[in-house]
This record gives sequence, C-alpha cells and structure tokens, in this order.
Amino acid sequence: MLPSALTSTNRTSRGKTETHLRWWVTLIMSMALSIGTWNPSGHHFVNYITNSNLLTGFTPFGILLMVAMWLLAIKSIFQSLKLSGVIFTVIVILAFIWGLQQYGVINIKDLTHIGWLATIGMGFLIWFGLNASILWKKITGVYATDDVDEE
Repeated sequence: MLPSALTSTNRTSRGKTETHLRWWVTLIMSMALSIGTWNPSGHHFVNYITNSNLLTGFTPFGILLMVAMWLLAIKSIFQSLKLSGVIFTVIVILAFIWGLQQYGVINIKDLTHIGWLATIGMGFLIWFGLNASILWKKITGVYATDDVDEE
C-alpha cells in the first residue's frame, strides 16, 4: 500500500522499532502549516480570515487552531534548536537558495519565487525544529540535557 521508503523500520539499541513514516508525516505537517498559513497563490488562511467575518461559522475555531499549531511549532523549534540553531538553520536554507539562484533554477527578483521560497523555507525550519532532538539522539545517543546552574 505505502512505498517501502515510508514504511521501512529500524531497530533501536533498546530493541524498539521505529518507522521512517514519522519523518514524512512531520514534513507534510510542517509544510501544511507553513503553506496553509500563507502562500503566493492566495489560497491560504490569512486570505480566508481577512475576507470573512471573524465571528461567524468556524472562523474563531480555525483562528484558535492555527494559533495553537504555530505556538507548538515555535516552542518545539526553540526548545530543540535554541536561538543559535534557528539562526544556523536559516543560514543553511539561505545558502541553499543562493545556490539555486546561482544555477538559474530560481529567480530571486521574482516576488512569487521569493514568496514560495520563504513559505517552503519556513516549512523546512518547522520540520527541522520538530525533528532536531531525534537527529541529535541518533548522532550522540542522548535526547537532550538540561542546563543546570552551578552554585
């Protein structure tokens, strides 16, 4: 049913199995949040709330849901990456965009291209923030350490 790249599993050192599907699910969720909030095509949440009465139908629920999802995304980004990690990740994304510009794949003078780059770049930042602790555990074997104040 699903391709093997999505369903393949690894066995952890403790004997648990983990599937690769979570990487894809978090990528899709991150892109959906970023692209669904705003994109150059005009089919996005910001356009929806600016063109509707804020107190009718499911609009208040949608606004609260979107705010909650962004709060969770921002909290996870800064909790796992900290400010320095966020800055480094943004620089890596910008360097990739610079490379695409140098090879003529994109045109940064086109505002539509810049809008899509910013939206997709934000999606990747959210995705990396959601998965940074998992990647850190794979590299070091430790999920996270707490900062302890020395007395």
